[in-house]
Amino acid sequence: MDKRFVFILFSMWYLLSANTTFAYTHADTLRGSNGTSRKWWDVIKYDLSVRILPDEKRIIGTNEITFKIVSIPSDSMQIDLQDSMQISQAIIHYPHTDNRTYLSHQGNVWWVRYSYRKLKIGETYRLTVSYSGKPRSAIHPPWDGGFIWGKDSVGKPWISVACQGLGASSWWPCKDAQWDEPDSGMSMKITIPDTLSCISNGHLVNKTKDSGDAYTWVWQVKNPINSYDVTFYIGDYVHWSDTYKGEKGDLPLDFYALRYNESKARKQFEEVKPMLHCFEYWLGPYPFYEDGYKLVEAPYLGMEHQSAVAYGNEYKMGYLGMDRSATGVELLFDFIIVHESGHEWFGNSITTRDIADNWIHEGITTYTESLYAECLFGKKKAFEYTRGQWHNIRNDKPVIGEYRVNNEGSGDEYDKGAALVHTIRMMMGNDKKFRKLLHGLNDSFYHKTVTTQQVELYISSFAGIDLKPVFDQYLRTTDIPELEYYVKDNKLHFHFNHVVEGFSLPLEATSGNKTARIRPTAQWQERSWKGGFDISFSKDFLITVKS
Repeated sequence: MDKRFVFILFSMWYLLSANTTFAYTHADTLRGSNGTSRKWWDVIKYDLSVRILPDEKRIIGTNEITFKIVSIPSDSMQIDLQDSMQISQAIIHYPHTDNRTYLSHQGNVWWVRYSYRKLKIGETYRLTVSYSGKPRSAIHPPWDGGFIWGKDSVGKPWISVACQGLGASSWWPCKDAQWDEPDSGMSMKITIPDTLSCISNGHLVNKTKDSGDAYTWVWQVKNPINSYDVTFYIGDYVHWSDTYKGEKGDLPLDFYALRYNESKARKQFEEVKPMLHCFEYWLGPYPFYEDGYKLVEAPYLGMEHQSAVAYGNEYKMGYLGMDRSATGVELLFDFIIVHESGHEWFGNSITTRDIADNWIHEGITTYTESLYAECLFGKKKAFEYTRGQWHNIRNDKPVIGEYRVNNEGSGDEYDKGAALVHTIRMMMGNDKKFRKLLHGLNDSFYHKTVTTQQVELYISSFAGIDLKPVFDQYLRTTDIPELEYYVKDNKLHFHFNHVVEGFSLPLEATSGNKTARIRPTAQWQERSWKGGFDISFSKDFLITVKS
């Protein structure tokens, strides 16, 4: 396969659902903002029950939403469920009050209205939503997501769902917003034909015989979970278990592969233990010991489904056997295992409230690939890998998207986001402190939703450096700093072009055996220089150089 084509496909995956137009609709606002019919209630728990009918490509289910009243209620609740699905009934359970509700439908939003509004601030209630329909089929998952009604290589059903960007509301009714995760976790009861296995997030509670030739698999997640992380894998799976002796004790490991791929999977999945060891060293304890860690072969490339990571890298090293960094380093590990597992820390435990800030998920997770490479192969190769990724940065638009309209910004959130993290590490100049910074982030924002501003302030405070101009430069503009210089009369003259106010970087200028430390800004500076005219500058900063 042509490498350029593969890189294009990879970029498509990185874009996921990033909006490419600025003509936002009312539907975008309803999905992306905390409107009047959302902000007064907080999700405590979801209990999802779904019957999957493969022959009809249809599902039937209920979702019981336990919620707490946090402010004065409006006259309706906004429940997100996309156009291909229908809600037949919604019942609010509260004592001594008429629980009849009235439904209205506007695109991907359903309004649940009730006749007697006696909900009290601080109290907890339950809403049961009954629904059915034919969920959107994925066109090219995970880039263009939805349900995957597939077959394995021997013709057996192989079914799953990948819906980041598209949204969980493509197949179950919920508050489809990253800022409101169920505080007490979630249960998933999934009924399927009895010849297959069903894997989902968390731990398997039980498996029971249902009516006809069907079984119901019950899975339980104890921790908060992103709605798009909720998933399942249905197929003819073989399963084996292991235990990782981690920083918080014994972490259960579970592995699932298609039956005929067991031998390949057992060999490939051996990467998990050293990866977890590396990540716990750099990032802190795995965030979901209570729910375990699973790696599941999936009918698409991969996804960071919390405690049930999707794997579809065809048992190859690198990205489908290729190296998008063009350094050779990526071919030393399985990209999908490492990248998607890194999201357990950044994306699943630390979650952005608005997808406009998803560089925190993708940029820092992309940098975890380099940290893993550093653990196994040393800092030199890891830094080569990081710099190699920069060739894929397009600077098409700012990394941070537009807020409150369900816009993810540029696909550069991956490689440019990682470049930003590497820049901060270089500016700190202290790897022990940088490691403590990563631990501190995961401790301070453990199982929380965050904004870019919170993360920026934390990093600047911990590093002891005003990093606001650096964040502004790499996240909020498309300009790459250009270092312009010349040598005259034994003096080095230098400054930055295309930078925001206050931007500066600590650089080393080298010519032969002569080295000088400089700190360019937008203003021209000069310093004595005994070196030659051919000068190289620090290569671990994302800049361009103009002589």
